Amino acid sequence: MIEKHTSDNGLRIVLENIPAVRSVTIGIWVKTGSRNETEDINGISHFLEHMFFKGTNTRSPQDIAEAFDAIGGQVNAFTSKEYTCFYAKVMDTHKDEALAILADMFFNSSFDEEEMEREKKVVLEEIKMYEDTPDDIVHDILARASFGDHPLGYPILGTEKQLQSFTPDTLRNYINERYTPDNVVVSVAGNVEDLFIQTVESYFSGFRSEARQTEVERPAFLANQIERHKDTEQAHLCLGYNGLPVDDDNMYSLIILNNVLGGSMSSRLFQEVREKQGLAYAVFSYHASFLDNGLLTIYAGTGKDQLPQLRETINRTVDDLIQNGLTEKELTNSKEQLKGNLMLSLESTSSRMSRNGRNELLLNKHRSLDDMIADIDAVNHEKLQHVIDATFRHAPSSALIAPEPSAS
Repeated sequence: MIEKHTSDNGLRIVLENIPAVRSVTIGIWVKTGSRNETEDINGISHFLEHMFFKGTNTRSPQDIAEAFDAIGGQVNAFTSKEYTCFYAKVMDTHKDEALAILADMFFNSSFDEEEMEREKKVVLEEIKMYEDTPDDIVHDILARASFGDHPLGYPILGTEKQLQSFTPDTLRNYINERYTPDNVVVSVAGNVEDLFIQTVESYFSGFRSEARQTEVERPAFLANQIERHKDTEQAHLCLGYNGLPVDDDNMYSLIILNNVLGGSMSSRLFQEVREKQGLAYAVFSYHASFLDNGLLTIYAGTGKDQLPQLRETINRTVDDLIQNGLTEKELTNSKEQLKGNLMLSLESTSSRMSRNGRNELLLNKHRSLDDMIADIDAVNHEKLQHVIDATFRHAPSSALIAPEPSAS
């Protein structure tokens, strides 16, 4: 049972008590990410995530690290296109201390200039590491091909030029604009009583902001093609198809479609590209959903001489899916796999905290396990064909990182 409380300032708290475990996971979710940035401050959401760990008015960065180590806790954060999350997982006996430290980081980070300059070097190395990993960076290039100059096409990490321009005032201005109570959800899951909501409220009830949230602009899907030459051993190919927003009624149909296409070892792409033809070690597909649209991505890496054969195999696999849909066996197996994954995720307090936090932040609603299973069981061939037709109606965007063509 998920308990929800909305504070007078608009902040939302969701709590799920799981008495059978001995852990508690606490997450602070903020509805802001690279999508909410301008080109001048691209990467600030991610850099700010780093800076929350670099000291408060009363705790040094080492104090924060030692405090969580002393209670055997795990603390981390992540930034996406549309949200940022700071979280800690601890034994149930240490939940109050974990919340106190997270709240101190959230409200009282000092943004010391010396710490900022050090952390800029760390993030710059993260950007360089990403650039040196073509099977990662090709997905960012696909976002640019699919969404163009819209912020959904921006890289989450930003660039070195933008990173170097950030100052303490830049961070504080962004916090004042985006870190507002109505934009924040505190999600708690684990062995914790409902009374803990009052403890959370004691830290967050004084949270105030006069900023008003602006509506985000819906991007158009663009079938652009971007190719980058790099000294790599493989050619890395991504194809992108227009997907579905996070609250679309056809989401489970698309999840099942993706699973059959390239979401598992028994998928068509894995079997055709890797098992039958040996064209790639890594080949898969996945769907990323956003507030008002989505992107279905196919990825594969192969030797540059095999690239035409890889493209032809992917196109043939997609065409067969369009023409013939899924088999009854594929539909049945994918439903069971999806339900199994759903059940297994319930065994982790971290997964439940994440699911509840994200659902509250983006959808403002929660569905029971029985409701979700009923929706999965309701997927049929007619619904699948509707999603197939919508997804593959237009030509895909594409991104390719490959070695320089050989001189003729």
